[in-house]
Parts: sequence; C-alpha cells; structure tokens
Amino acid sequence: MEKSYAEIDLSLTETNDVRCPDTDLAEQMIDLIKQVRKAGDTIGGVVSAVVRGCPPGLGAPVFDKLHAELGKAMLSINAAKGFEYGSGFEGVKMLGSQHNDQFNTPADTTSRLTRTNFSGGIQGGISNGMDIYFRVAFKPVATIMRDQESFNAAGEPVTVSGKGRHDPCVVPRAVPIVEAMAALVLADHLLRARTKV
Repeated sequence: MEKSYAEIDLSLTETNDVRCPDTDLAEQMIDLIKQVRKAGDTIGGVVSAVVRGCPPGLGAPVFDKLHAELGKAMLSINAAKGFEYGSGFEGVKMLGSQHNDQFNTPADTTSRLTRTNFSGGIQGGISNGMDIYFRVAFKPVATIMRDQESFNAAGEPVTVSGKGRHDPCVVPRAVPIVEAMAALVLADHLLRARTKV
C-alpha cells in the first residue's frame, strides 16, 4: 500500500537514482527498472508532488482554476498521460459526508485550516492554504530494445528495431520537470494576485 506523503521524509527525494523518498520502495523500483531494461523493455510510473506554504487565494473560480492550470502544465510534459490532485480517482469511493474538508477554528482565529485535505489544497479552483498535492502518470518509453512489427510507407510489413541509448523509465528524470512546471504555474498566479491589489 502506498504511503501518504505526510508519512515520508521528503528530504530523502534526491538520495537515490529514482528520486523516491520512501527508501524501501526506491530499492524495489530500482530492481524492477533493472529487470525491465534487461528484458529490453520499458516501464512507466507516477510522480507525486507536494507544494507546501502556498498562500490561499491563488487561482480563479472559472477560467483560471489553479488545479486546471497545474493539470495543463503537467500534461504538457513529454510522456505525461494522467493528472489527478487531492483525493483524485480514489475520491469517487467516498460519500460527500466523508470527502468534504471541514474547517477547523484553531486558537489563532486568523488561520482557517481544514481537518482533512481531500481537496488537495484547492477548493473551487482557488488555493486554500493547505498543502497542494497531485500526481502525474508517465507512460513507458516507446522505443524498446525488442523487435516490433510495423508497416512501411508502401504498406509492407517490416520489423522495427530500437537503437541507441534510451531510458527504461522516464520517471526519475520527470521529477525536477514536474517541480519546475508547478513552480512556473504558482509564480504566474502569485504575480496575477499582486496585480489585483
């Protein structure tokens, strides 16, 4: 079972080749990627991202929803095939009474945080001050080191053979790209918020 990001020391992300802060899972990932490469094949995976300290109020309720802008940015990355934020697809298994993020009233009445964060830090398209978290799915690399059947321009059957150096998995390389794209989206929304004042 996958651990929540809150249960993992995210400072360990850059301590291994697959950029996974869960060290036990990182070893399993490394072993699997090696097996797949040895078989001449490729594999995909998921990059999970967390944004901490984002101020509330970024985004808009209709055309510039923060989660839509993040999704657009992530899906523009090569090999990205899916995006989910907050509870994502798992949220469909819950009732509204379970999924709603109810607000706390902490001792500091200037701060309003929710008891849960199924919304992934974004409600109604606008950041709410909680952690923003999302996941991006990446497909396996198309060029594999196994022969594949295809057709040439004349419609004749041919065999395609992969050549050159190709990663068996793009996920480790995608981590800093996901971080950079998220930073660009948030910087854009921070600048927009400044101009509204």
